[in-house]
Amino acid sequence: MEYYFVYMTGLAGKDRGYWNAVNSAKLFSQLNPYFIFMDSLTLFPDTELYRMEREGKFTPAGEKERIEELQVFIKNLQIRTHLFANSSSNFYPVTAYLPKERDFVASELQHVCGTVSEDKMAEYRRNLKSLG
Repeated sequence: MEYYFVYMTGLAGKDRGYWNAVNSAKLFSQLNPYFIFMDSLTLFPDTELYRMEREGKFTPAGEKERIEELQVFIKNLQIRTHLFANSSSNFYPVTAYLPKERDFVASELQHVCGTVSEDKMAEYRRNLKSLG
C-alpha cells in the first residue's frame, strides 16, 4: 500500500528544528511512507499560532533554521522515498528520490543557506499572501 506523510519545517519553533527533524526522520523511517510532502510554517492573520506569536507565546523558526531543519531531516531518513518540498511555502523548492539524491539535495540546500541572507528569505515569506 502506498501512502504519504506531510512534514512541516518551522512548526517546532525557534531553536527546535534540529531535534524535530532528527526525531521525525527516525519515526518516518520506521513507518516508511512512499511519498513525503514538506511545507514550511507560514503564519497568517486570524490563525491561533499567529495570535500566539503576537502574544509572545510562540517564536517561529527563522528561514535559515527551516532550511537546516529540512537538511537534517533528509540526512536522517533511512528509507527509499519520494520527497516533495516544492510548495510555495518553501523558500527553495526541491524534489528528490531518496536516498539516491540525498547528497545532491543536501548540497543545494547548504549552498542556499550560505549565499542567501536571512532577510531575503524572510522577505519572501512576508510576501506570501496564500499558499494555494
